[in-house]
Order: sequence, then C-alpha cells, then structure tokens
Amino acid sequence: MCGFVGWVNHKKNLGNNMDHLIEMNKSLSCRGPDCTGYYFKKNILLGHQRLSVIDVENGSQPMTYKDYVIVYNGELYNTEKIRNILIDIGYTFKTNCDTEVVLKAYAHFKEKSLEMFEGMYAFAIYDGKKLFLARDRLGIKPLFYSKLNNNFIFSSEIKGILKSNIIKPIINKKSLQELLALGPSRTPGNGIFKYIYELKPAHYLIYKDNKVKIKRYWNVKNEEFTDTLEDSKKKIKKLLENSIKNQMVSDVGIATLLSGGLDSSIITAVCSLKMKKKNQKLDTYSVDYEDNTDFFTANNFQVSDDNKFIKLATNEFNTNHSYITISQEDLAKYLKESILARDFPGMADIDSSLYIFSTKIKVKNKVILSGEGADEIFGGYPWFYRKDLLNRKYFPWISDLKERNKLLKKNMRKKLKIEKYAKKQYKKTLKEVPKCKNKKEQKHKNLAYLNMNWFMSTLLERKDRMTMRASLEARVPFIDHHLVEYLWNVPWPYKYYNSMEKGLLRETFKDILPYDITYRKKNPYPKTHNPKYAEIVSNLLKERLKNKQSILYKIFNINKINELIETKGNSFTTPWFGQLMTGPQLIAYLYQFDIWAEEYKIILKV
Repeated sequence: MCGFVGWVNHKKNLGNNMDHLIEMNKSLSCRGPDCTGYYFKKNILLGHQRLSVIDVENGSQPMTYKDYVIVYNGELYNTEKIRNILIDIGYTFKTNCDTEVVLKAYAHFKEKSLEMFEGMYAFAIYDGKKLFLARDRLGIKPLFYSKLNNNFIFSSEIKGILKSNIIKPIINKKSLQELLALGPSRTPGNGIFKYIYELKPAHYLIYKDNKVKIKRYWNVKNEEFTDTLEDSKKKIKKLLENSIKNQMVSDVGIATLLSGGLDSSIITAVCSLKMKKKNQKLDTYSVDYEDNTDFFTANNFQVSDDNKFIKLATNEFNTNHSYITISQEDLAKYLKESILARDFPGMADIDSSLYIFSTKIKVKNKVILSGEGADEIFGGYPWFYRKDLLNRKYFPWISDLKERNKLLKKNMRKKLKIEKYAKKQYKKTLKEVPKCKNKKEQKHKNLAYLNMNWFMSTLLERKDRMTMRASLEARVPFIDHHLVEYLWNVPWPYKYYNSMEKGLLRETFKDILPYDITYRKKNPYPKTHNPKYAEIVSNLLKERLKNKQSILYKIFNINKINELIETKGNSFTTPWFGQLMTGPQLIAYLYQFDIWAEEYKIILKV
C-alpha cells in the first residue's frame, strides 16, 4: 500500500516547486516508508511513498512505460489474469507487481481498463498531454484533488494538497455544515476544505487543457432475481470465500482482526483453514481497553463482551492470537495523532484506538484482513430492521440533529441550518438509487445505497487513515464488487432470514463456525467504558478552553460544552454518530476539533 502526490500546470515550469512537492510527499511518508520516488518534467511533478507488499524488490514508483507514467496506491486481486491477457496481446513485463499491470492495461485499453480491475486502488497516469485519475468501485482507497487557476494538485490524503501552499486551509460555511450536520461522515466528493474535493468511488477524472471531466464507470443495478434461498447461500459462499482467498495473496505475512463476531470469524475461519493445508498458523489480533470488563454493562448497541467469543474462535481455528490492551492514557494521548491521520475531526477515541491497535500489529505483520462492509451489504445495523429507524427522514445513524444543533452558538445555528442541510444531502443521495417497482424492497435498497455510500465510506476512511498512519495495509474482503452486485438484488426477507440481522450470512457460514458465534447478536467495534477515560478527556478539553481564541468559542455553545465537562459526558447520552459516539466520545471529538484548528492553522470564513 502506498501514498502519492502530483501537480500539473501547463502554463508554468514547475521546476521551482520541487521543494513543495517533496514536502507534499513527506506528509504521506507513513503510507509508504519503504521507498520514496519522484518524477519531474516541465509541467508535471509526481511523488510516491511505497509500502512494499508484492514484489518487494521491484515495483518502485513513479513507474514509466513509453509516454506514460503512473503513481498508484492499492492491490489488484486479479493481477495474473490481466497480465496474461496483456501478454497474449504482445506486452512483456519486468516486474511481478500490479503497478506495471495497471499501467500497461491503461496504455492499451484506456478507461475501459477499469472494468477489468478487481481490488482496491487509486492511481494517476500522465501521458504527456492529459492526466487520468481513477478510484476503485467502492472507495476503499482515497484520492483528493484541487484545481485553482492553472494548477491541478492531487494526493492520497488532504494534507498532501495543503502542503503545496497553493491551497489554503480555509473552512467555510459548507465545511462546517459537513462537519456538524453529517460528520464524521461527509457528502461523497466533498473534501471539507474550500477548493479541495475527493474523487468519488467508481469515478474517473480526466484533466486536459485546464479542464476537468469526471465520469462514473460503475454502479449497482437492478436485475430480476430468481434464485432460491439455497441458490443464494451457495453463490454467496463462493463469492465471499473467493474474495477472502484472493486477498490473502501477499509476499509478506498476513493476519486477521478478530472480535469474535460473525464477520471477523468468517474471515478468520476461511484464512486459517487455507493456511492449515500448508501447515501454517494464522496470526489473529483483538483489541480491548484497560479494566474494561470491570465497567462493561450490556445495552441495546453493545450486547455482550467480546472476550468469551474471541477465545472460542481462536480455539476453534487454532490461531496465533494476540490480545492488545490499550490504556486510558494512551487512548487520550493519541487523539492528536488520529486527527493528523484523518485531516479533520473524526470518530475520536474510536479512531485513536484503531491507530494504537495498528501500531502494535505492525511490529509483526504488514497486512491484515478486516470485516468492514458486511453490515452495509447484508443489513446488519439496527436501522435495517427497526421501524423507528427505518422510517427516519434523514440518515438513520445520526440519532438527533436537534441535539447536535443545541451544541452550537445561536448565530451558527442560523447560518448553518444543519437539520436542513442533512436532509438535503439525504434526499440528494436517494435520487441516485436505482428504482424498482416493489415499494418495500425499494426502501431497503435506499437504505443499502445510503449505507454503502455514506456509512461504509466513513468506516473505510477510518480504516485506511489509521492503519496507513501505522504503515499497515488493511484489506476488506466483504467489500468485493461481485458480492455487492449480487447482494444488491437479493430480497430483504432472505437477508433477514430467521428474523435476525445478517440472517442469510449466518445461515451461509454456519457449517464452519461455532454455534455461539453464528448466532451471536451484532456488537460494534469495542469502546472504553472506564470512567477514567471520561475524566482524562474532560480535563484535556477544559485545558483547551483556557485559550479564549479557541475555535470552539466561535462555533459552539460554551455553556453546553462546560456542562459536558462537568458531567463527564453524561449530559449528552444520544450517540453523536452511529452506535458508539456518546458523551465521553463527544468530549474527545470537541478536543480534537480544537487541536485540528490549531495544527492545520484553520482559516475560518463563515
């Protein structure tokens, strides 16, 4: 896995901007600490940071072929198939890496090559006349860009663009609407900062003659569904097992994240059974927090402690398991690091814990497989089956926009109108959903589409930024476009088999999983329940408020923030986002917000 940056200006010799490009590239060094590369011609600068996973000795970038030059971040899981097609045409190869395959496939098939690629990727190819950018179908790998005057600048992360010094860290009205109405999710394509955009999943971009052309190359589509339940189980099993096995391909060791839940246990089961045939044992990892079991209380969102189920899975599949326990002090300490990783306020300690977790895994392993995406495509969240959430008139994972609104200053409430903004973006997305005749099925398709394009994107962003900050490559087998295409047309009664969330997935893999794991109710990513953490972050936020120039005073109702601090988060009991971000996480989020404004030297223009 890697990171890259680029700068094109056809009106100017960019030679004098090489120092800026180096700084841009350095900002992504965590994404690829193994190798640094640059490409320079009069009107284009490219930089690349490489994390070597396939063909470690070769495959350095930027890579050239004839008039083409590429910078690439990702993994193709059908590299050999495409390589053989190109060899039959007459192409030869110097490396075993997928970068060369992507480059030569594009040289021959141009944008049609995207239809051939299976995997996670973002890349840029320059042919001397135009620039071509592309991103994988489901947005696993990131790509941001900015066009200002005659400059076109792009990067794997927002920070790379800001380091150009051409684009300033301006936060305007729309930026705050994104952060405060929708955050930590954001409208597809929105880059939070003024003049910064994200290339949407399943889109490509052509930059030529100082003009930008963007086109979508893939989407889910409605097709007649005639499979029986048994047919569905067989097809899903084949598709998911193939995806997991394909994503095990690596020239370095792999591991899986194991929570003892359904999704991670399926991935672990398939991987361990395959490795067992080679007399190898799979490395698995789980995360928890200091003294968490002493304070854990089951609720509607977190119904059980993970440890019992983790032990059951590790015994069943005979894995080399490592328990990683995070202290409350570290959880708070690395809130700053996680904001630097994400480039804007995210999921607070849900982010910092994943970053710490990733650094511990990286000591031994370079590649992990993780279960993101299963809930979005199989219908695992409460809002897929609870009527009160299913019928909500805006994003179901945002529990109460009115409560969010109360946290703002009065003048900001009037300017931002966050309830109106959230509903507008919600309705805008619904217009994109492929339409079917069955009204009940359409409601679930709407929800699936919203989840894939918003909630899943947020979790993928978290997974990419936190793991890559630790120089760890995360692969997500459930987010396979063949599986997504098939499940799009599977009717909801199948998915909700036995009146259980992800009932179809449970039924499909019950033969290789322990009974208790197969029918364990969904638990989200673990969070700390220790009151010590709430005390630590409350003190951190209190200290930040001593600075009367803080951005918090300009945006938020300070009385509400002080109430949060005094109650250690108990004055805000509704999750800010999803199922996890309650009071202590909101305190941490506000602390991050202030750190972000300071570190990024935010220019507020509302």
